[in-house]
Amino acid sequence: MPELPEVETIKNELSPWVVGQHFNQVNVLDGRLIYQLPVPEFCRRLTGQAIESISRRGKYLIFQLSVAQYLVVHLRMSGALLLNPDKIDPYARASFTFSNGTHLVLNDQRRLGIVWLVENIEPVVGKLGPEPLEDNFTAAVLSQRLSKHHIPIKVALIDQSLIAGIGNMYADEILFAARMHPLRTTDSLSPEEIQHIHNSIRRILRSAIARKGASTDTYVRPGGQLGTAHFDFKVAHRKGKPCPVCGVSVERISLQNRGTYFCPNCQP
Repeated sequence: MPELPEVETIKNELSPWVVGQHFNQVNVLDGRLIYQLPVPEFCRRLTGQAIESISRRGKYLIFQLSVAQYLVVHLRMSGALLLNPDKIDPYARASFTFSNGTHLVLNDQRRLGIVWLVENIEPVVGKLGPEPLEDNFTAAVLSQRLSKHHIPIKVALIDQSLIAGIGNMYADEILFAARMHPLRTTDSLSPEEIQHIHNSIRRILRSAIARKGASTDTYVRPGGQLGTAHFDFKVAHRKGKPCPVCGVSVERISLQNRGTYFCPNCQP
């Protein structure tokens, strides 16, 4: 699933191509993609509008449009936005042509992504927690949000209502960097441990953005290139491989039906 670093990369790399451009043509190939709006109405309302800016909220891409509307895209498990592809993929669900000739295609192998066209984005993203890379996301804020719960720290990190944008693989890397076992409960953490987790969140996410995201499965950048953040992974998706710090084999457990990777020695 594209997580915060991947969605931030998509936003950064799409912006020079489409900000300021008008939608000349909108083609929806899978009506299930569009949330609570008939496809003809979606195409009619979007055609002719200009994209004024692109932002990110958690794992959501938000296109601010010229007629006080927002196009919101959640790529879910396998969605990708591709610029000027050579051919239309069998998994394409929508395509957009802009006034400068740019062609943008939304591919989605598992067909779980969703697109909204709304005047108010609050019903879509209003329940998300704070952005972990913003200045106002301090260790004190993290402590306050975690202390209200008695849940494993791994579960807390991927709860979008507590913190926006962190997904499964980066949560594993954050906890390894903080030397924290994924099953430690949130209300058992000391102020020092929360500070370590806070520092690790910001360091791991910033590093992954600098590496253009992680291409561990279906994620590709808008130009078709792969991200390289996964080359820095210490435990995520590395079951049975030696920990790069101590050499002990990385273990995998299931937590909320998701694979969770950790070093039993470095994260006791």
